[in-house]
Amino acid sequence: MERNRRHVNESELNNLVRRNIETLIAVREKVERRKTHQEMVADAITRFAGSMPFVYIHALLFGGWILVNMGIVPAIRAFDPFPFVMLAMIASVEAIFLSTFVLISQNRMQALADKRADLDLQINLLAEHEVTRLICLVDDIARHLGITNGQDATLDELKKDVRPEEVIAEIERVARDRSDT
Repeated sequence: MERNRRHVNESELNNLVRRNIETLIAVREKVERRKTHQEMVADAITRFAGSMPFVYIHALLFGGWILVNMGIVPAIRAFDPFPFVMLAMIASVEAIFLSTFVLISQNRMQALADKRADLDLQINLLAEHEVTRLICLVDDIARHLGITNGQDATLDELKKDVRPEEVIAEIERVARDRSDT
């Protein structure tokens, strides 16, 4: 019987986990569909710039450029002699554009992370509220049954709802106090 109960609970848990995973994937797909053309281009460039083929292509291009312009490849006349001013300029302009594309992608990812953090906070606050209500309910049941064993001195504190604004204010106060010392 215990085994059947455990199997049912695992099955329900698996269904719950599966539903949550499917919801997360659906949300990610929705976010991907809402990306603008510019965001898709910036993400594609950033993805390619962060890949090994990008490194290999640049190693070949820059290596070939240097070999040609050092006169090591006699079939091609040098067009950017040492100190390779044109190569440095091209690399600088490329770096400017690549860093801009990376920043665009990071800004979008940060906005998404902020939304997820807000969702996490809301879920945590709801869970904390529910746990607080359960503590109150269990305490009322224990008092009704006359059970006083193991009364915790912090029980009254645990029965209070957390006020996020008070927690934030306390975090800021402690941080300020530490920075003053």
